Amino acid sequence: MDLSARAPYGQASDQRRGAGADPADGQRERPLGVREDPRRAGQARVKVSATKIRTLLRANGIGPAPRREGPTWTEFLRCQAHRMLALDFFTVETAWLRTLYVLFAIEVGSRRVSIFGVTANPDSAWMTQQARNLAVGERLASIRYVIRDRDAKFCGPFDEVFATEGVKIIKTPIRAPRPNAFAERWVRSARTECLDWTLVYGQRHLERVLRTYTAHYNAQRPHRGLDLKTPDPRPDPPQLTDAVHVRRRDVLGGFIHEYELAA
Repeated sequence: MDLSARAPYGQASDQRRGAGADPADGQRERPLGVREDPRRAGQARVKVSATKIRTLLRANGIGPAPRREGPTWTEFLRCQAHRMLALDFFTVETAWLRTLYVLFAIEVGSRRVSIFGVTANPDSAWMTQQARNLAVGERLASIRYVIRDRDAKFCGPFDEVFATEGVKIIKTPIRAPRPNAFAERWVRSARTECLDWTLVYGQRHLERVLRTYTAHYNAQRPHRGLDLKTPDPRPDPPQLTDAVHVRRRDVLGGFIHEYELAA
């Protein structure tokens, strides 16, 4: 066997590449199965850091949001507040370690709260029935938008009831409580002013407590966002005289006090 007849290693590689492939021309052999993009042919690749992009956007007064046209979420709420309804759930643990689910709605414009129902099993049939109860009696006549989160309890038939009434469902982003801040704030008020001081025994007990607290919230509790007015309109107070008598009424066993001028 004549070893001298064999071609050198470099020459053999050139023969496999082809006669026109010169390793000295600075071009690499493209991997098998990879096509060259004709749109990027002859273009140099430039890497720009995220800090540089942020600096350029800030220098030109361009916000980081991908949508740079149209109103912001705050502007949208201010314009459509009186035609918007916010829905949400919260849970309450009973004295027997049973979890109850409360479905409620708050009107963004007037801050008026409505309790839809309390249940231990918020399945699709129960949710759909609550939506139908809300649609009865033209209660959605002035509502155009409904804000809710992406909880799985809000099923498809639940949304279809609102769609048939001409109401658009707006889903909040994932893990973003601020878009539904009005509902989240009411949950905090209900817990700190009522539920954290009450030992709930069962579903009927919780419904009675929430019904009483909601009546106080809508008719007696002032709100800073409403210029210290209540969600339900109240008559103007009478003219004050020298002798003013104030009457106090206890709510929920004395947890909450309501004051009014005595006749």
